Amino acid sequence: MKCVPLISSGVAGPLGVLHLPRMWLKCILAAKGLLADGYPDLGKGFDAMTLNALNLGEEETRNYIRTHLPSYTEFEKWVLAKNGGKLDAAAVARHNRAVTYYLHDEGTRKSILGAAGLADDGTILDAVNLNNLDDWTEFHKWLKSQ
Repeated sequence: MKCVPLISSGVAGPLGVLHLPRMWLKCILAAKGLLADGYPDLGKGFDAMTLNALNLGEEETRNYIRTHLPSYTEFEKWVLAKNGGKLDAAAVARHNRAVTYYLHDEGTRKSILGAAGLADDGTILDAVNLNNLDDWTEFHKWLKSQ
């Protein structure tokens, strides 16, 4: 059974970094062959933004998770260690603002809203909420197929 990652990019763990719990979940599911089709373990959008904000390499992060299968708190400890034991608060704040205010292009927005059965009336514009809708839509499709 493959899983849609249902942790939102708008969620932060104890370190206060938005999207980090979702990124961990996607990677750990992928490491076990359980990530739903169409979901990259480390993609170009919020994943790349998060890796960059935390000075983490994509392959290094993927390899750590695949090799160690860390719990979320173990993953955060690793992230902290890779940053010399302390995160740059200003960099985390910039990252969190970037995640919060990121907008998908018009085509992506229309596609996600259409699949969810919603009109593109301008009320849902941010990528975090659009991605949530996309996840919930995909999860529901999977659930109905079971």
